[in-house]
Amino acid sequence: MGPFLAMALIPATILTGFLGSGKTTLLKRVLTEAHGQKIAVIENEFGEENIDNDILVSDTQENIIQMSNGCVCCTIREDLRATLADLAARKRKGELDFERVVIETTGLADPGPVAQTFFMDDEVAESYLLDSILTLVDAKHAQAQLDTRQEARRQIGFADRIFLSKTDLVSAEEVDALVHRLKHMNPRAPMERVHFGEVAIAQVLDLKGFNLNTKLDIDPDFLNEGHAHAHGHDHAHGHGEHCEHDHAPGEACNHPHHHRHDDDVKSFVFRTDKPLSPTKLEDFLGAIVQVYGPKMLRYKGVLHIKGSERKVVFQGVHQLMGSDLGPKWAPGEARVSKMVFIGIDLPRDILLQGLQGCEA
Repeated sequence: MGPFLAMALIPATILTGFLGSGKTTLLKRVLTEAHGQKIAVIENEFGEENIDNDILVSDTQENIIQMSNGCVCCTIREDLRATLADLAARKRKGELDFERVVIETTGLADPGPVAQTFFMDDEVAESYLLDSILTLVDAKHAQAQLDTRQEARRQIGFADRIFLSKTDLVSAEEVDALVHRLKHMNPRAPMERVHFGEVAIAQVLDLKGFNLNTKLDIDPDFLNEGHAHAHGHDHAHGHGEHCEHDHAPGEACNHPHHHRHDDDVKSFVFRTDKPLSPTKLEDFLGAIVQVYGPKMLRYKGVLHIKGSERKVVFQGVHQLMGSDLGPKWAPGEARVSKMVFIGIDLPRDILLQGLQGCEA
């Protein structure tokens, strides 16, 4: 492939969320507002609420429609892979002009298979970069949905960013309790409260892309000393009286509502200041995803690999992993490896011990 053919990858955002959390409202804004972004929205039309009726002409032969503000909307009638390939081909031929893609999944869909498409399919991977997975949470009904639906918990685990809608309908204490619960499930997704009436689209869809970058966004409280470090001495046990973030070692978590749920979607962090052996790490991670892949939702690391002057960034969804060379370690920068794993009932001790065994 000649250099003149190499096109920049098209960033793709997956929008997932609880029923009633406002995904449709958000998409309507994306498709009609004068935000100056040329976005192709792929709507999974088996959705419980369709946006078509309001802003799209029904029953057109063409399932790709150019909107007045420069957005493109298509409803998927076949599979996602074919739709993405078709859009990329039309962009290359100059038939369609768009800069990024937003894919809406249906209400309680598992975003895993959608995310996997970007790792698994060569044709898609050559044209697109999975930019982020956004999860919209309806603050009013979230606790009940999280208690009863594993799909809702999985959506939290997958998220790169979490938006809380309808926080105005519940008390500040209820919002705090919800945030506390969500942080246990996913400490790496920043959370923002949104009221779709007032938020600029630039804030709702963080359009800069932050996935295979060298920042590992983990809530800083989650990484303070009370958290389990690499070396297996787990100060906070996460059962009964302990909670795994922002408390001193061994301090009880007196948070209201906390003891009611011990969610199956959990996260933990591994960090070490010893360099890692690339072969040991590759073997270990390869073995782990073979066994636990279906239960591993998201994992990401920024690593100090023995013999490399550059950071190595890796991330994965289920059994699919991708890695990339990041920038050089800066002079004087502490060379620390950090990884976060988010999954369903993952064997934390086996993983931590195995990762320790990968130290060079």
